Amino acid sequence: MRGKISVLVGLVIMLLVGAACVTEPAAQKVTYAYLPQYSKAVSLERHQDLIAFIKKETGLDVVQVFPEDFDDHMKKVGSGEIDISFSNPFVYIRIAQQYEARAFARIIEKEGKDMFRGEICVLKDSPLRTLADLKGKRIMAVSQSSAGGYIFQRGMLVEAGIDPDEDLTIDFAQGAGKQEEAFLAVYSGEYDACFVREGTRTEVMRDQVDISKIRVLASTPWYPGWVYAGRKGLDPAILDKIRSAMLKLDLNDPEHKAILEKAKFVKIVLSEDKDFDPIRELASRLELKWD
Repeated sequence: MRGKISVLVGLVIMLLVGAACVTEPAAQKVTYAYLPQYSKAVSLERHQDLIAFIKKETGLDVVQVFPEDFDDHMKKVGSGEIDISFSNPFVYIRIAQQYEARAFARIIEKEGKDMFRGEICVLKDSPLRTLADLKGKRIMAVSQSSAGGYIFQRGMLVEAGIDPDEDLTIDFAQGAGKQEEAFLAVYSGEYDACFVREGTRTEVMRDQVDISKIRVLASTPWYPGWVYAGRKGLDPAILDKIRSAMLKLDLNDPEHKAILEKAKFVKIVLSEDKDFDPIRELASRLELKWD
């Protein structure tokens, strides 16, 4: 009897040890990138709670990655290093055409719009008052791929009969934190004006400088807002999980409200590729080309 008990105890111990050795399978890693229009610190601050929420809801190991600049972001979508891209609509139409990324959601911003626009900013005491006054002046823009920090302003100038290539001297910010760099170029007096997206002045820079020293010379028309896209070949089941989690976010839920407010969103809604045809039309009108 004692022998049988010993055998049974041994079996139980073996089963317990075996069970202890069994671990949960590692969660599948998914990379998430916010187009680096602002510094890494701003990008992380705005999106870390959103990413934590997606991880909890989906069970996926969602990791935020930080491309060096706009071109690096696009290339990494193409190479598969970025699974989920959050970008401006101009970058989106490029990665859709070049790398077959596809839109699956877009954001409603805190103004309640699913659209956004750019600004042309100058010093408060600048003599510049109209678009025509920009002729012959030095401009700092965000990037040639920035919708709210270059493309929208370029379209507005062309509509006003101004040739941005001939009538203005336009330089572009370097590296990450491009919006801040463009804004500070005017604030310091180094440039006559800057092209930035609306919100840079009032939200990002207000705690860094005295924004009352800057005024808006002109605001661009509104265009379709920022978009989430999945890279080519991303498992549809993973994309469905992430999309479903994002769509759950509700401003009336206190926990969700904190996440959305930090990200500067009101809501995330469904989207599809055709929603960004107005951006394609603008790019065609401006004869913008890329490799």
